[in-house]
Amino acid sequence: LLAKLPLFFSSSCSYAVSSTIEPFYKGGKVQISKDEKFIFCTCGTRVNVLQIVTGKIVHSIEQDDQEDITSFALSLDDEILVTASKALLLKQWDWKQAQCTRSWRAIHNVPIASMTFDPTSTLLATGGCDGTIKLWDVVKQYCTHNLKGSSGVVHLVEFHPDISLLQLFSSASDCGIRMWDLRSSQCLCVLQSHYSPVTSLAFTSDGASMVSSGRDKICTVWDLKSRTTRRTVPVYESVVLLPEDEDFSEIGVKTKEIHFITAGSKGVLRVWDASSARCVFAQTLPSAPPYGDPRSLTYCLPLPSSLRLATVTAEHNILLYQLPSFTTQQQFVGFNDEVLDVKFLGKGDTHIVVATNSSQLKVFDLATSSCKILYGHTDTVLSLDVFKKASLFVSCAKDKSVRVWRQDPDSGQVCCVAQGCSHGNAVGSITCSRMKESFVVSGSQDCTIKVWDLPETIPETDGDMFQLTARVTEKAHDKDVNSVAVSPNDKLLVSGSQDRLAKLWSLGAPGADLALLGVFRGHRRGVWCVQFSPMDQVLASSSADGSVKLWSLQDFSCLKTFEGHDASVLKLIFVSRGTQLLTSGSDGLVKLWTIKTNECVKTLDAHQDKVWGLHATRKDDRVVTASADSNITVWTDVTEVEQAEEQSRFVKQELSNLLHEKKFLKALGLAISLDQPHTVLKVIKAIRQGEDGAKQLEKTVLKLRQDQKESMLRYCAVWNTNARSCLDAQAVIQVMLTHLSPEELLQYQGARAHLEGLIPYTERHMQRIGRLLQASMFLDYMCLSALPAL
Repeated sequence: LLAKLPLFFSSSCSYAVSSTIEPFYKGGKVQISKDEKFIFCTCGTRVNVLQIVTGKIVHSIEQDDQEDITSFALSLDDEILVTASKALLLKQWDWKQAQCTRSWRAIHNVPIASMTFDPTSTLLATGGCDGTIKLWDVVKQYCTHNLKGSSGVVHLVEFHPDISLLQLFSSASDCGIRMWDLRSSQCLCVLQSHYSPVTSLAFTSDGASMVSSGRDKICTVWDLKSRTTRRTVPVYESVVLLPEDEDFSEIGVKTKEIHFITAGSKGVLRVWDASSARCVFAQTLPSAPPYGDPRSLTYCLPLPSSLRLATVTAEHNILLYQLPSFTTQQQFVGFNDEVLDVKFLGKGDTHIVVATNSSQLKVFDLATSSCKILYGHTDTVLSLDVFKKASLFVSCAKDKSVRVWRQDPDSGQVCCVAQGCSHGNAVGSITCSRMKESFVVSGSQDCTIKVWDLPETIPETDGDMFQLTARVTEKAHDKDVNSVAVSPNDKLLVSGSQDRLAKLWSLGAPGADLALLGVFRGHRRGVWCVQFSPMDQVLASSSADGSVKLWSLQDFSCLKTFEGHDASVLKLIFVSRGTQLLTSGSDGLVKLWTIKTNECVKTLDAHQDKVWGLHATRKDDRVVTASADSNITVWTDVTEVEQAEEQSRFVKQELSNLLHEKKFLKALGLAISLDQPHTVLKVIKAIRQGEDGAKQLEKTVLKLRQDQKESMLRYCAVWNTNARSCLDAQAVIQVMLTHLSPEELLQYQGARAHLEGLIPYTERHMQRIGRLLQASMFLDYMCLSALPAL
């Protein structure tokens, strides 16, 4: 019967989502909780709560009306979260339970642009796009103030830290900073210094001074008592005050005067002395790209308790720095934009390296979701590949360069160890040698293929970066080279191009030129991806015509064509030891194909846009996909799990049928052969509960083979420890002790240990039955004594 089981199961792989990396911040406000454990940030219709220690999204607060959130504020006691949406509704949340506790109309005629809580967490100020500011008592639930006079959008509101003063500061499109007296609801004064919108306000601990920063790249230090300017410092944009009671002498802070940190378009953090307008410290960063620095900072947030600083970049990354060293402690990627490629990385495939619509590379730790952002390329990275040892990987970009990167297996740190720049246009595809870390092949939009030899000893750090030179340059195609792949033995190279052709090349000996061996013709549109089979003398290609073709390396003929995608097939890989193909398309689908039958056996649907990235681990037990929808999905091979579930369903049905037909011997034999004690117990119970159960059990047990009886004895030793199953165990043991001689029993494997284990529990059961018998006799006595009275 067991021999029939495989016939019921498919031999194909099956995958299920095990984890995803999704966007959690798409721009807008970012706030850190008072206890410095959580980061709150907006993402469309949601406010996501990121736990800093784990890097995981622990809560997601979403509007029921599906309207985008325009602003939010967390109270200083970390208890209340209030959100404002385009529907002009204010909602108060118990964010730890993700439950809305109250909602009310905002009264503003247009959406709310800014909001903040006062130090007591009882007053909420909201600034609208209509130039008005409203104050709300969140405890008594009513509007306390309606402040008018601002010009344009009120994009910044802040309470004075000394609540006894009852002062509110605001800034609108007119670039002035208004100081409001909440007792009289009057504007006390307008502080004029900036010529562009004010982006942040920071107060000293005594509340006597304030530092403002604006998009005009100046910081102004204000004396709030005289309401005058003390100093104007030409710097960058966002500003944070340094804690006054800490020692920052190692970064040039020598006095007790006001010092502040600025961050802006260059991505450099600087420390300034407010009294002298002098920069006392500037962070050192790697060389920046010639334009559009992705490290440009938009927000700077203090974490004073832990002496850390959080910055938000223009590319929606959140970076945490440790003060005073300004070393990067953690990095979180809020939004990946369009993901163009992804590869597993590291020993055990514990990390993934991701290329997005950016010059930066991102390396994610799959266990913790922590991220390291790599700088080096100066334009969008287009393609990646990983060497066999998985600690070395390569990248290519629109900046016409290729780079080799090394990951330290212990620390996880990644550095660029080699680069080459000689292509005439963007480098769209790259691949590396499969047997040794000896060479890299790149394909470019300049229609050429280049082979880059690596040095025998690859540098360990970026300080010794090796400059690659192309050993071979070949004009390979008439249009862009979209894909290149090296054969498992490093002797062959295949290229796929927008000219609808795939070509096979001989790599030859080191130093030899490329030799064209053959051309694969048959696709009706450009070829997006080419791959060698890891087992057979074939290769596969995918095309914009929606098809995947399998080609012979012997005569260059097309062996099979797989059709099922409704649009371009962008990537393909071989899985299941070369017996199956995984393909991804611009329709957002990933399909699993069995090569032998030409059949699509599974369609994975987890993306809403083009799936550019597709890669499998070396063990083929996990697959990662990455899409233009900014989502990265890790899939786990659940074939064995599904087959076990299917087998369990089949066995249950088969056992039910056998018991119904009273074929007890076959039912018991099937359960024992599966080594499922619980199932065996069910069969024993069914036999005993049937007609003439004791005789039927005796007949069935005695017909078992010796190995099956050994298993039964082992199961009985376990069942006998439980009062619920001890009677079934004793019934089986009685049959075996009655009909088997001691010599025969002792020949069974482990029989002595099992029998010795039966004794103490059997004695315990006998004592329990004795007590029950005594109690029942007392009941008989009581009944007999009551009979004369009746």
